[in-house]
Amino acid sequence: MATARRLLAAGHRVAVFSHNSDTVAEACTSLSEEFDPDQVLGRVVDLANPAALTRFFDELQSIWGFAEILVCNAGISPKGPNGPTQFEEIGLDQWNRVLAVNLTGAMLCCQAVIGGMRQTGFGRVVLVGSLAGRTRPRVAGPAYVTSKAGMAGLVRTLVGQFSPFGITINLVAPGRILTPLIGEPDTPTNREAIGRIPAGRLGTPEDVAAVIVFLTSMDAGFVNGAIIDVNGGEFAPP
Repeated sequence: MATARRLLAAGHRVAVFSHNSDTVAEACTSLSEEFDPDQVLGRVVDLANPAALTRFFDELQSIWGFAEILVCNAGISPKGPNGPTQFEEIGLDQWNRVLAVNLTGAMLCCQAVIGGMRQTGFGRVVLVGSLAGRTRPRVAGPAYVTSKAGMAGLVRTLVGQFSPFGITINLVAPGRILTPLIGEPDTPTNREAIGRIPAGRLGTPEDVAAVIVFLTSMDAGFVNGAIIDVNGGEFAPP
């Protein structure tokens, strides 16, 4: 929602989707109250369903034309009562579902829009990875970590093929961010995280949205193939 709000505030039309109908309805209602409802479109789509994705992007193109910006920020991270599934215990159903949503879903979204971007000579693609895909994970399971790490390879592939057509592709890697994915702020896990973050706090969706929206702007035209960490200093690669 933070990214959608910033994009709308910057004058873009925004289409959002989720597999959860209540989430879509709430998002569209909230955004339409703040911005022109004609600039907001929401649909119920399962990111792991290629046919549903195709229908969504075909409809989007028929309504608004070719997409200029794609932000892939979906992600699932299944956990049990004792935390993430351990490697020895993970089953193929969970493994395949996580990769289908987090990595294959991002690839399919890119496939759906990249041709139009190439045709118009402009595009901004931002994939949202994770700190867990950048360094040794602390609380994420093996499927989630693998899916988010794989996004970096997808970025490099797209940069090599599509940069000559005015398209930039970048990856944002958030750290511990205050979203429903991490639960309530005041948990032992989150308090421990704050203790190792030099900034002394958890991140907010607005922290991440600010970077994403910059990467979609004309000012970021020479930022391409980058991995940008948004983690308060928890991970600082050389």
